[in-house]
Amino acid sequence: MKRDKIPLLVFLLVFLVLIFTTFSITCVDARKHHSKKSRSHSKHHKHRNDNGNNARDSQNPPAPAPTPLPPYVPYPPKSTIFDVLSFGAKGDGVSDDSKALIAAWEAACRVPCATVEIPSEFKFLIEPITLQGPCMPHLVLQIDGTILAPPEVGSWPKSSWFQWINFKWLHNFTIQGTGTVDGQGSNWWSLSQVHYIQKRSKNIPNMKPTALRFYASYDITVRNIRIINSPQCHLKFDNSGKVNVTNITISSPENSPNTDGIHLQNTQDVEIQHSNIGCGDDCVSIQTGCSNVRVHHINCGPGHGISLGGLGKEKSVACVSNLVVDNISVQNTLYGVRIKTWQGGIGSVKNVSFSNIQVSDVKVPIMIDQYYCDKHKCKNQTGAVAISGVTYNQIIGTYSVQPIHLACSNNVPCTDVDLIDIQLNPSPKYRSFQQALCWNSYGKSQAPLVPSSIDYCLRRHSGSGMETAKSHENICQ
Repeated sequence: MKRDKIPLLVFLLVFLVLIFTTFSITCVDARKHHSKKSRSHSKHHKHRNDNGNNARDSQNPPAPAPTPLPPYVPYPPKSTIFDVLSFGAKGDGVSDDSKALIAAWEAACRVPCATVEIPSEFKFLIEPITLQGPCMPHLVLQIDGTILAPPEVGSWPKSSWFQWINFKWLHNFTIQGTGTVDGQGSNWWSLSQVHYIQKRSKNIPNMKPTALRFYASYDITVRNIRIINSPQCHLKFDNSGKVNVTNITISSPENSPNTDGIHLQNTQDVEIQHSNIGCGDDCVSIQTGCSNVRVHHINCGPGHGISLGGLGKEKSVACVSNLVVDNISVQNTLYGVRIKTWQGGIGSVKNVSFSNIQVSDVKVPIMIDQYYCDKHKCKNQTGAVAISGVTYNQIIGTYSVQPIHLACSNNVPCTDVDLIDIQLNPSPKYRSFQQALCWNSYGKSQAPLVPSSIDYCLRRHSGSGMETAKSHENICQ
């Protein structure tokens, strides 16, 4: 009898493998088809409706989700599309559609390859919410309509001042579509509004909410959508990994304070590509705990450029490594590519490459600032985050104030800094310019170099401070 059972068990095993493989292929194909169908539909419709920082999380890598997966649905329903209109949403831009979105999310979360649909031609007012997992794999949030944040500052509970829409504990999740996420942040940008609320309510933190925030999530894709007018940062990833951001548009006015485009913190294995970002702060901000990050084919401006830091605030440990920024166009920004650290910090920044950066009317295209201070005056301190292995290659275009500013710490010099093919000319639109500044920075330069003073910018041999720099690097290993 045992011999008769063996072929049967083998047959059952093969059968189960075939079913699983077929299901996975069908799931991915269906997702691609839905995305293409949505993009095709968006080309022909018109809107019918006219209504139109940070909590400190753990410095550790993303932890596993504390709750188990939802019960598996063995037989999928007739449709894996969960339209928020079917869950009671009005889509008039005035009614609160938060409960409908949460209901659609919870239903879709239990089904493999499900899609939560925000349909086109509608506007959905959504209060601050958390959409959390873990969910079944290949979940998609399809945004083809418009999602609106509450416009009045006073209507936000103080517990929601950290973020507007919070995505938490997700794995293998995608946001895509042809629609818009509108933070309606103009009232937040007005200091009088914020001060008014602070006077009325005690113990309210001096901060504004991020539009979309991911926390402790892995294998996340955000593509094709528009995120506009966030009260503060537009798109943030905390304690996450394997992130891909492709072909998105981020937009807020140049004078909107602290409205970073994309903010990374304690997040690894990231690719940000082929996107347009214009805001009131850094187009891309990379903070401590980030590694293996590539940012490429980005149009940046207005804003503060591509920034690494500020790092080491209040003598904290900062570790950033393996960052590649290439094929970037920066126009009418305060900075081009920048590394900024606070005095007194420890840790290291290493293996950073900036290449093929086109700048136009940028105040300071190349900057290392180890004396960063966002106050009127900061206390002088001896320690600093060690900076090493930084390459600037093919930084070309025009500046409006100063071509290069390398202000490294007196006690911890910048080492292995390479300046290759730097061609920066004063903009014809401006008249008052500053000379290149280079302080306590070591490395090598390679022609062509414009202005020619850049050739004397880097010291050839480092002296005191090298041992301190190496000890800082060891902290991050």
